[in-house]
Amino acid sequence: MIQQLRAVAAAGLFAFLAACGGPPPGIPPQFSDAAPHAWRGRMPIHYDIHGVDVSRYQGEINWSAAGRGGVSFAFIKATEGGDLVDPYFTRNWTAARIAGVPRGAYHFYYFCRTAEEQAAWFISHVPREPGALPPVLDIEWTRSRTCPVRREPEWYRSEATRFVNILHQYYGQRPVIYTTVDFFRENEMWRMGPEEFWLRSVAGHPSAVYPGHAWGFWQWTGTGLADGFSGQVDLNAFAGSRSDWLGWLARRSQR
Repeated sequence: MIQQLRAVAAAGLFAFLAACGGPPPGIPPQFSDAAPHAWRGRMPIHYDIHGVDVSRYQGEINWSAAGRGGVSFAFIKATEGGDLVDPYFTRNWTAARIAGVPRGAYHFYYFCRTAEEQAAWFISHVPREPGALPPVLDIEWTRSRTCPVRREPEWYRSEATRFVNILHQYYGQRPVIYTTVDFFRENEMWRMGPEEFWLRSVAGHPSAVYPGHAWGFWQWTGTGLADGFSGQVDLNAFAGSRSDWLGWLARRSQR
């Protein structure tokens, strides 16, 4: 599946001049960017499916307006470490479902708790629910004052693998792994094998920023503007076409 997404993402790329503002080429007009970077490299012609990732920082969300405005999926922050729960998780989880927006939950990883502790914490707060998207592991450099440790790349990959395996066993779907440019590169995350990645890249297409690496989702801005949100929100593209998306939902939604 990942290789198919990779092929779709690579198809139809064209060279372009660096943009001075607005979202990158190929983004539908209903989405915008409050603080865009100058885009560089090669860009895709078009992406059909876009979504958001949210936490308490978005405050109250009008999920019905978001769905009508083209938000096709949402990843909602649920937990962090082994003792934090996003206070907006339950309301967002319920409201997105009522509005008909496919949604999954994500966990923000804390490097001074074990993978087992964090997986148990996530499982205790995120229901195993038919139709939900696969869970997400958000693993990136945290710059945490309470956990400033740095370890060898193998350690981070091992932690991620153990966490993902536990959630896979419980939810029946292999989690998606979200990460950033520096964390992916410095910890050689591609060595984890055929996992599905959600990659952040706000100034260039993943084909240029993560050359040769497959991806399923692309976070193209952290300062997006979309219907249903009173402020800025992270915006993300799915790697395939609309028909690919429907197939992905059929395979990857929880049963």
